[in-house]
Amino acid sequence: MTEAPATLDDYRSLLKALPGPDAEALLAAEERNAQLTKPPAALGRLESLARWYAGWRANGRPVLQQPQVVIFAGNHGVAARGVSAFPPEVTVQMVANFQHGGAAINQLSGAFGAKMDVHAIDLDTPTADFTERAAMTEAEVLTALSTGWNAVDPDTDLLVTGEMGIGNTTSAAAIAHALYGGTAQDWVGRGTGVDDAGLTLKAQVVSDGVALHNKVPGDALDTLARLGGREIAAMAGAILRARTLRIPVILDGFICCSAAACLHAISRDALDHCVAGHVSAESAHPALLAKLGQNPLLNLGLRLGEGSGAALAIGVLKGAIACHSGMATFAEAGVSGG
Repeated sequence: MTEAPATLDDYRSLLKALPGPDAEALLAAEERNAQLTKPPAALGRLESLARWYAGWRANGRPVLQQPQVVIFAGNHGVAARGVSAFPPEVTVQMVANFQHGGAAINQLSGAFGAKMDVHAIDLDTPTADFTERAAMTEAEVLTALSTGWNAVDPDTDLLVTGEMGIGNTTSAAAIAHALYGGTAQDWVGRGTGVDDAGLTLKAQVVSDGVALHNKVPGDALDTLARLGGREIAAMAGAILRARTLRIPVILDGFICCSAAACLHAISRDALDHCVAGHVSAESAHPALLAKLGQNPLLNLGLRLGEGSGAALAIGVLKGAIACHSGMATFAEAGVSGG
């Protein structure tokens, strides 16, 4: 399908009938890997990464040439509760910085040859404060999902989704708490750098919001609408669109993974085309990655967001594919032992 689903039920139906990797390409990649001029498994995880990528691109000897980084921005009504160290105006200011090439994600995208796009979603209309009512109406979450869906370039061969939105670690923590239980304290972190009092406030806000919305039945897409943000919904839409096109995805940090979790909670194989780019310094990110069954590629103490950790991991994946597709086989190199 090319057009975004029209209803949340259409998204649910799509999540139950997702395409898988190409079996012939996987087999071809496995056979090629066994013939390369190296001892078995000598390249460690790079070997499984290359095979994973080959299967989704339906090419046993793939190349990675057109990565795309898409940044979504949204404003959160819950930010008025004082859950961030920065004011909501920073969202607009950072979008301008992205557009002028001045942010970290611009540098990392350029370093790894990625096309970068920025989508600011109704920044003049923050979502509702989710401690009072649902953050988004069904129409609003569908618009955000569609924004993400339509942002994916069908010609790209790798997708990274990033975000900007003051207050969005609070929203992400609320989603994780609603989906996986525990306490609010298990899922909140310092985000933009709140102090201890701010962290306590943030946990109370998350607890209040989840308690309010847990009274109403629903699934993970309902949770996304009630507790999420427009940029989080857009990332979910983009990740799902990439799956329909068999485009591999590198997941970024805690906020990106909260978007992915809303897909994974409905279909356990929804993230098979994804790999976690890194584990961030946000305290609950390791626990969220464990819930998603994701083993991160990097651990560098990053906590910036913007897709920065995932963009950095493009280099790891490029290295894996370059070795897999560019190395000589034992026969080609005239090396004994193959």
